[in-house]
Amino acid sequence: MMGMTPTQRATLEDVTQFIYREARLQDEHQYDAWESLWADDGVYWVPANGDDIDPEQKMSIVYDNRSRIALRIRQYHTGKRFGQTPQSRLRRVVSNVELIEDDGKQIRAAANAMLFESHPRGDVVWASRNEYTLRREGDDFRMVLKKVVLVNNQSALYSMAFLI
Repeated sequence: MMGMTPTQRATLEDVTQFIYREARLQDEHQYDAWESLWADDGVYWVPANGDDIDPEQKMSIVYDNRSRIALRIRQYHTGKRFGQTPQSRLRRVVSNVELIEDDGKQIRAAANAMLFESHPRGDVVWASRNEYTLRREGDDFRMVLKKVVLVNNQSALYSMAFLI
């Protein structure tokens, strides 16, 4: 990208690698490792019926705070949540990673994603624009926000048996 300083390029590379790792952990159902990427005040949001709805006023597909994210993972480990039995096979492609804002403490970034899901009921392709707010923590980041805007979020969706 033209006009980027070496520091901005290094930040973009670090953010890109973090986003790729987060996607891989989800694809491989490594939910404990995925959960460890979250900040204590993290919010995981998949809006319904538009990109910029107010999740406090309108329905979302997922709108979880950090506590609810942890609860989902604990419930998954009980073996009593059958939404993933058998587990979907997942692979996603993440592209067009952009830095939107960097205030020195937190970074806002965005990326496009295409996710292929294979499960007993059939195959599904999910497309989204993902927005991230990442907080610097030592040499790594923690997710403060992950917003997944599905391209088809205004339509009735098949059940989603995994965290997108």
